[in-house]
Amino acid sequence: MRTQVSRPTLEDLYIQRMLSSAQVARRLKWSEHKVNYWLGKYGIQKRSISEAIYAKRNPDGDPFSYREPTNQYEAELKGMGLGLYWGEGTKRSKTSLKLGNTDPYLIRKFIEFLEVICGADKKKIRFGLQVFNDADPRKARLFWRKHLGVSENRFTKKTTITPSRGIGTYRHKNQNGVLMVYFHNKKLRDMICGMIENMR
Repeated sequence: MRTQVSRPTLEDLYIQRMLSSAQVARRLKWSEHKVNYWLGKYGIQKRSISEAIYAKRNPDGDPFSYREPTNQYEAELKGMGLGLYWGEGTKRSKTSLKLGNTDPYLIRKFIEFLEVICGADKKKIRFGLQVFNDADPRKARLFWRKHLGVSENRFTKKTTITPSRGIGTYRHKNQNGVLMVYFHNKKLRDMICGMIENMR
């Protein structure tokens, strides 16, 4: 049984591979207390509880890869995406990016922003649907699936049904419901909110 470990080895296990101190302890056949001792001795800062939870939920690393725009179209797309989230996004959630709207073209543009600028894993972009009780939820769901070209398993299981608020133009505009786009990642959510704060 080894009595000490080199700094490069510990950095590889704890920082590069993102193993927890408990996982490092099992790998080295040590106690967790001993791992923490050597982390401190080498001046390797321990992850916070929230960082540890994030690493556990994302064992393969971030499910996104944000990059700065490289051309005018991407610069415009970034500005549009930030503006859409600023105006239409749900800020109450501290762990997810959420944006809802009735306009399919607006929704598609925000999804493009997530995929192209944020490098979001498209399999992790999810959708929820809310319709009024005088609309056909199956038709509305099919409308959004066809318009966005996404499969049923990208949607939440249940469509939210709410009482109708009236008739006329408002109701007509909402016959396909309000689509909510979700990307559950606190790190990206905080990054986007930080960019918006810098625009103020």
